[in-house]
Amino acid sequence: MTSDSTTSDGTTSDSSVPESTASASHDGRLLIALDIDGTVLREDGVISDHVHAEVRRVRDLGHEVMLATGRSVSMTLPVLDRLELTPGFVVCSNGAITLKRDESEPTNYVHHHVETFNPARVLTTIRGSLEKASYAVEDADGFYRYTGYFPDTTLGALSEKVEFEQLLTYEATRVVVVSPEHDMEEFLTIVEQMGLHRVSYNVGWTAWLDIAPDGVNKATAMERVRASLGIPRTHVMAVGDGRNDIDMLEWASLRGRGVAMGQAPDVVREVANEHTSSDWDDGVAKLFRSI
Repeated sequence: MTSDSTTSDGTTSDSSVPESTASASHDGRLLIALDIDGTVLREDGVISDHVHAEVRRVRDLGHEVMLATGRSVSMTLPVLDRLELTPGFVVCSNGAITLKRDESEPTNYVHHHVETFNPARVLTTIRGSLEKASYAVEDADGFYRYTGYFPDTTLGALSEKVEFEQLLTYEATRVVVVSPEHDMEEFLTIVEQMGLHRVSYNVGWTAWLDIAPDGVNKATAMERVRASLGIPRTHVMAVGDGRNDIDMLEWASLRGRGVAMGQAPDVVREVANEHTSSDWDDGVAKLFRSI
């Protein structure tokens, strides 16, 4: 196992690949991290022909185009296939799981790096404020155990409904909390008042809360991928639209290109150093024409 060190911007880097070495051996290709929902995938689940064509074109130029998503592994790999991408790495579960390509495996990928935590304390803390919410715990294999109600398309086929107390017994890569009875502002207020220490969390478009292991997010995973590939920080691009993309966009913007989608909320747009059109207006396709 390689050792990690903390960079000046708070992310971790693989010390086995110093940036000076990476820059010296760099071949000019870009490392491009794409969020899925609201970025390459529209809200109706469609990947437009323009986005698909531009992703393939940039891939064919030799750039490393990959996905960095909050989705589980089982919900991510089909999108990778739809985009016709075969990157060396894929980041799932908001950075808690990083996959590495291995064509000897049935899915063509294996777990490269996994971060987990014991969810018992955070679950009991949240339930005290959100008793009627629905809860799900994702394990390292992408299997969800949940209580309450989640639409089938949300968790996928790898899920099982259990009693709340059982959720406290599994090591988690992610905890998901959904509270449809609250509007977004009310939910944000409740979450802020909880003081969720020792974990990283972000809130989605609706009353949806993702909780990850402490200090783990898309940026920490992408920095590990970047170092493994030997691509300098000046040659990274990240594109996203949600609050779970904030860390990744900050990371990319520091020395490269952090791009917020047109429909992203202000808190996301503020951390990016570039903006493109919305998902409905083929924002990724328009952005990629500059490459």
